Amino acid sequence: MSRIYMVRHGRAAAGWNVDPDPALDEQGRSQSLAVASKLSPLGPLPVMSSPLLRCQQTAFPLATAWKQEVTIEPMVGEIPSPEGYSLETRSEWLRAAMATTWSAVAQESGAHYAEYHANIAKTVASLTTDTVIFSHFIAINAVIGAATNDDRVLIHHLENCSVSVFDTDGAGGLTLVEVGGEDVNTLVR
Repeated sequence: MSRIYMVRHGRAAAGWNVDPDPALDEQGRSQSLAVASKLSPLGPLPVMSSPLLRCQQTAFPLATAWKQEVTIEPMVGEIPSPEGYSLETRSEWLRAAMATTWSAVAQESGAHYAEYHANIAKTVASLTTDTVIFSHFIAINAVIGAATNDDRVLIHHLENCSVSVFDTDGAGGLTLVEVGGEDVNTLVR
């Protein structure tokens, strides 16, 4: 059995409707140092990150403390916006998607959303060593949903740098151990 720690990235310098790949802002950098301090006693463990800058920057302090390379894993990346959506309109699409289920999003916006949901869960469930993954609000919710058989897109309002914990059996089994801290005022950023 492996224990997987999924960390939502620190606060970004811009929202999803402004910049497709923003860096962390000052508060996000402070959050990344705090989560590194919190998780540091657990390792060194492998460190995995979404390809997006805000996740890589959040992972950096912990990976540095553990003298680990960060493995960039596209399968734990951000939910893609539909083709043809501008930065301004994709946040409207995301808000509507968060109010529904993965099944409805796939039916309305394309089957690749069901694949996105399944692939994140499969990637996490297949890990055979304890690992820390730096990922995104919706991606972590997708794994929570897979572990609890909940089809909702938004299950928990995870705060920046919250840590959700899962156990895997390496053969596709996924158990939710702990949900990261929640913030009902969370904006997807």
